[in-house]
Amino acid sequence: MDVPPPLARAVIDRAADERDDALLERARAEASTRVLVIHGDRAPVADAHLRLVGVSDAPGESLWAFLGRDADGCAVVAAVLPASAPAPELPGVEWAGLRAIGGDLPADEAGRFVQALSLGRWLLDSPFCPACGSPTDIRQAGWVRVCPQCGKQHFPRTDPAVIVAVASSDGERLLLGRNAAWGDVPGYSTFAGFVEAGESLETTVLREVAEEAGVHVHRLSYGGSQAWPYPRSLMLGFHAHAVDDSAARPDGEEIVDVRWFTRDELRTALAGGGDVRLPGTASIARSLITRWVES
Repeated sequence: MDVPPPLARAVIDRAADERDDALLERARAEASTRVLVIHGDRAPVADAHLRLVGVSDAPGESLWAFLGRDADGCAVVAAVLPASAPAPELPGVEWAGLRAIGGDLPADEAGRFVQALSLGRWLLDSPFCPACGSPTDIRQAGWVRVCPQCGKQHFPRTDPAVIVAVASSDGERLLLGRNAAWGDVPGYSTFAGFVEAGESLETTVLREVAEEAGVHVHRLSYGGSQAWPYPRSLMLGFHAHAVDDSAARPDGEEIVDVRWFTRDELRTALAGGGDVRLPGTASIARSLITRWVES
């Protein structure tokens, strides 16, 4: 069975039809409402699960947003704090980031985490109207900002980006690159980049792989998508094949090394062995690599 990327497995009820300006007040008044507290990019975890709390246990100075309803029909809301704020005191929890635990959480919990973090980052980072600079008001239960001066409405921003697993021309090896930002960490991953204005996803794949790895690719196929709120991306995964394997070379700036891997080498790395570190379990990059290895 074709398994979706790790942060795209959830089928959660966002209850978008309920969003109005009074919804949060009603939800916060209900004893059954559950709150997912977000501190920076971290959430509270206990016994390998997200720990949701009651409204009275959540920090009141948070920015609030309605996330939807759980399987029992209870409201689920987010209470969002910046990383610069003191971590809330919630007994019996550890604070963990989406990158670290997102791929290991149950599907619905991972979906709530990425939803809350994506929306929360926008609420924290975009308090002013980009048209006139005035402070905006949060409306529609956290999903819209309205400028009281010029009347413009602003919505959470999502930036599309492609991420590509490049197989050799015969399909027997996979090309991965090492990013300069990783320093001495022996990590390798697939190639990725943002979609530019007026550009299709397919054209972005061709351009990014050629720029970063020197390889022209063809035989593109879609490999799934997932939100990646670092800071606000929607990662769209692809598989492709190199036209000329020998053309592979790093750009020397963003990518400092490229390397062809066999399936056996990547199986070892996925199991935690060998001298190469692969992307974490929450990433679509790992999902693409795993899918190729198992093909």
